[in-house]
This record gives sequence, C-alpha cells and structure tokens, in this order.
Amino acid sequence: MSPAATSPPEAPADAAGVTAEPGCIALVGHPNVGKSVLFKRLTGRYVTVSNFPGTTVEISRGAARSLPGAIVDTPGVVAIPGRGEDEKATVGVLLEEPLRALVQVGDAKSMRRTLLLTLQLAELGLPLVLALNMMDEAGNAGVSVDCEALAERLGIGVVATVATRGKGVPGLEAAIESASRADLRLTYPAPIESALARIAPLLPGAGIAPRALGLLWVSGDDAVERLLAQRLPAADMELLRAIRAPLAAALGCRVAVAIQDARLARAEQLAAAVVEEREERPGWTATLTRLTTHRLWGWPILALALYGMYWFVGVFGAGRLVGLLEEDLFGSIVNPWLTRAVAELSPSAFLAELLVGEYGLWTMGMTYALALILPIVTTFFLAFSLLEDSGYLARLTVVSNRLFTRLGLNGKAALPMVLGLGCVTMATLTTRILDSRRDRLLAIFLLALAVPCSAQLGVILGMLGSLSFAATLIWGAVVATVLLVVGALAARLVPGERSTLLLELPPLRVPVASNVVVKTLARLEWYLKEVVPLFLLGTAVLFALDKSGALPWLIGAAEPLVTGWLGLPEAAGEAFLLGFLRRDFGATGLFMMHQSNQLSAEQVVVAMVTITLFVPCVASVLIIARERGARVAAAITAIVFPVAFLVGGILHRALLLSGWG
Repeated sequence: MSPAATSPPEAPADAAGVTAEPGCIALVGHPNVGKSVLFKRLTGRYVTVSNFPGTTVEISRGAARSLPGAIVDTPGVVAIPGRGEDEKATVGVLLEEPLRALVQVGDAKSMRRTLLLTLQLAELGLPLVLALNMMDEAGNAGVSVDCEALAERLGIGVVATVATRGKGVPGLEAAIESASRADLRLTYPAPIESALARIAPLLPGAGIAPRALGLLWVSGDDAVERLLAQRLPAADMELLRAIRAPLAAALGCRVAVAIQDARLARAEQLAAAVVEEREERPGWTATLTRLTTHRLWGWPILALALYGMYWFVGVFGAGRLVGLLEEDLFGSIVNPWLTRAVAELSPSAFLAELLVGEYGLWTMGMTYALALILPIVTTFFLAFSLLEDSGYLARLTVVSNRLFTRLGLNGKAALPMVLGLGCVTMATLTTRILDSRRDRLLAIFLLALAVPCSAQLGVILGMLGSLSFAATLIWGAVVATVLLVVGALAARLVPGERSTLLLELPPLRVPVASNVVVKTLARLEWYLKEVVPLFLLGTAVLFALDKSGALPWLIGAAEPLVTGWLGLPEAAGEAFLLGFLRRDFGATGLFMMHQSNQLSAEQVVVAMVTITLFVPCVASVLIIARERGARVAAAITAIVFPVAFLVGGILHRALLLSGWG
C-alpha cells in the first residue's frame, strides 16, 4: 500500500483536538502554481491571487481552519538556492522557521519541473506532502498523473487538487495530518559525496537534514553562508570553504550545475514512470497563447488590450460614471443638502467651513474620493483583474523583453511595472522578484519616475479621454520616451550585470468571474481604507494652509515655475503642492480645473505629463527608503523632480510651436 494516494483516508473525528506539534506548515512551490489560493482555502485569509508570477513577495501567515498550528505562504521559488530576494525569503523560511511539515504546491501540467523541486524539498528531511494543483488544466492539456504510483515511489502523500474550486482540499488536510518524511536518497558525483561526508560533522544542528544543509553550502547559497557564519567558529568556516573550493575544478563545472543535473535525471525517471501525455489537437486558447507572445503579433494584441482599458476606464469610467456621481448625485443632490444641513446645525462658522467649505472635508475630500476617483479606480481595478486572471499580464514579460533590454533590464521587470499601475508602493516591494540588486534599483527608479498608480492613471485617462485620442497618444509617447531615455542612461550608470530572463508562463484562460470579483473588491477595500483617509488628510492640510495664509504664499512662490515655465494657470500650483502628499490627489485637483474649463487642451496634456513624472507619493518614498535606504530614496526624489518639470516645460513649448490644442 502507498503511504498516501489521490484520496487519502479521512482524518480522525477528534483530529482537531490533538495537541499540535511545535512549528508551522509551509506552502512552497514554483511561482504561479496556486499556493496563495490554497493558503486561502486552508486559513480563510485572503492573499492577492494573480495568474502571473511574483504576486507573493512577503511571507503571509494564518491560522489553519481544520489543522493545528499556522500556515505560512512563501514566495515562489524556481530552484534552491534562490537568486531573487523572494526566493531567498523562501529559503530563509526553510532554514530558520520551526517547521513541522512542508506542502509543495506543484503544477500538474509540468511534472518534470514540479518533481525537480520535489526532490530538493524531500532532501530537507522534513515531513512533506505534494499537492498536485491545477489537475483540471492538466487534463485539458492531455496530461494524466498516477498519484498512487508517485506516492509509492516518493514515500510521501500525493494529493490531486483544483484549488480554485476547493477540490481535494479536505484530502490535503488529512494528508498534512499524517505527513511523513520522503523515503528517497539521491547519489551525486563522487567529489560531491566525498565533500558531504567531510562537511557533515562540522555542521550545527538545524531544522533540516545535515546532508541538505551541506548540499546548499557546496552550491553557494547565501542564506546558508550567513546561517553557518553565525553558528560556527571562524576556524570551522575556513575548513568548510577549503572543502568547497576545489569542487568545481574536480567536477569540470559549477557545483550547483552538477547537483541539478543529478536531480534532473531522477525527475525525468520519475515523470516517465507516473505521467502519461496524450497528444491533443490545439484549440483556440493554444493559438491565442502563441500569438500573444509572438514577436510581431504580440504588439498589436498588446495595443488592443491597452486601447480597451483606455476606453473602459477613460471614457466609460471617468466620463459617464463620474458624470453620474459627481454632477448628478453629489453636485445636484448630496452636497447642496449637506451644506444647508451643516449651516443650520453647526455651532460655529469655522466647523461648517471645515466640513463643507471650499476646502471642506466633505465638499472636497469625500467628494473627490467617492464621486471622482471611486468610479475611475473601480473600472481600472475591474479591467486589471480581468487581464490578470486571464494570464495575459504574464505575457507582457515576453513581449516586452526586448524593450526592457534597452533599459538594461529583462522582461521580468514588466511585472512590477504593471503592478505599479495598481499601486507604486506595492510594486516597489514586488521588485524583490528581480534577481540582482542592480535590476531592483533600476526598476524602483523607473517606477518612481514614469509609472502612475491606479487612482492617478484613472484621472489622467479621464481627462485625456474627454479631449481626444490624440491627446492620450501624445501623453503616452512623451512618458514612454522619457522612460526609455532616462532608463537607458541610468542602466549605463548603475554598476552590475543584467540578469537573463527565466520565467514560467501561466496558461491563458477565460477569467473566472468569482476570482475577478474577489480581486476587485479586495482592491476597492484597500482604496477605501488606505487612500480615502489620505484624501481627507490632504484636504485638512490644504484647509490649514489656507487659514494660516501659507497656501497663497506657497502658490505665489511656485508661480514662476508653474505659470512661466509650464504655462499653466496659477491655481495649478495648488495641485502640484498636494502632489507631494499624494500624486493622485494632485491629479484630481487638475481634473477639477479641467471640469471647470480652467485648462486648455494644450495645458491639460502638459499638466498630465508633468504630474505623471512627478515625485512619487510619500508612502512610495518611505517604502523606497525601507527597501534601499534613505540615501537612495533622496537621490531618486532629487532626480525625478527636476526631470518632471524639465520635460513639462519642453513639451509646453513644443506644443505651442506646433499649434496643437
């Protein structure tokens, strides 16, 4: 009998009352295999779930619903040792967390790749369960897996799951309860085996098997290097380095390559024994998948997707929906009624002005947040979630690889850039998926310079969409040119080598309605909790500056730059001032000026380009400082500010000379 099969036996009725062993359960797997979906199924805690790699960049924890202890959701790993910071974070969990079990979430469609990681995790010596996820997609692709035979060969529980539908989750919970260590041992080339025998007596006690720790050491894993340096005397560390040093010469290749080759051979052997692949006739999804990453056809498809987002967000969201809310509901009904009610009930004129005055918390702060921005970000989040759940966003990585090569990066940088369209602050954290410090620094700089967040982008599309498609093209062309030129210059100045692109693409599929709705609602919840209070704070700051007399002085001080260089009305200085607090708040101020016909078409384009390239919001600056240090954050801010106004002024003069607008 196998230790576990596709449908493990039911857990004992009193399992919930059994005293938990110390430690937690870690979900580990390649990027985009469904770890976060299973995390939600096992804990009830929502983590943003995306159909493209790089979503989880931090460790998430939650109490298990039906199991003792906590569940840990880790960032995806391509291999161990890891290259990017997200992979290193996962290795850190494996080395330093008191784990009682591992659950590898694997892609049932890519069994050789899945089993390669299974072998690495099995050698850690921890109780292990393999959840073969996306079994429905594997079946559609003509792949079938004999889970019972695989469980027999590995000596661990193997469970078939479809996490998005909850299929197999009860069986997975039962398998975790009875998880066992793998009955498996790989033999490596003689120089490695000899080195492991000499290394083992020197290694300190750790949560994982000494042999696995030794393999990570000879492979050159940074996390193991730091761990051993903390726990071993200097003499032992020198001896370990002396044992490792001649291995590459003895093997004729890098040690990690020799270890990987041995694991690949075993993974191929296992896959051949338990996987059956039948030839399927390519359907429309296969054809479309091929076209979306085609060197020629990929670009028109990308342009079509962007135009669809422009129409849905810029024309429908910022035009029709904003008109219904801002003009018909708030402008004609809510605000006049509330202004009268406050005037009658307020004990002081000061309080009434604070609430419903020119810079009132309701008439400006809440009206901006709910009537102007909420319909825009709702349509943007909905469109973004549709593209995300379809798997198309990951294809941007392949299509844009040549473009990002010109910026000294690779197509993997497209992922944080696209996420930046949702929130630049969170996208800055996502740069951890990039493989080198140089790539991460360049990506953060470009995010701060030329990637507008969702609220700001919605306002920009709304303003430009109300003018003409030509205005949107001018804005896009200028921002893209700045991105390319400044990015190429920065790539030459920042030291280090560009990393190569290595990425697994998720399948292209019809978006699941429930996924799209959940993602959209989760992001709207973020907007209401995180952004709306900042709108109120910005309004309060503006009210205080106005009452103290500082606001007119600051606007006057900025007048030469705003009116003389950018050619904008003096009141635009107020919007740029608020842009220091929140870029989207500044963009909203310009939107209101546009609504009241204070800006010409030429001024709208100049203002939107400048505010797009403007200094990132305070939250983004703080995250940059946390990720890369205060000096880096200050340097990026010092570069972005003059670039934004320099480009805006040049564009103003170019448009005047051309007679546009």
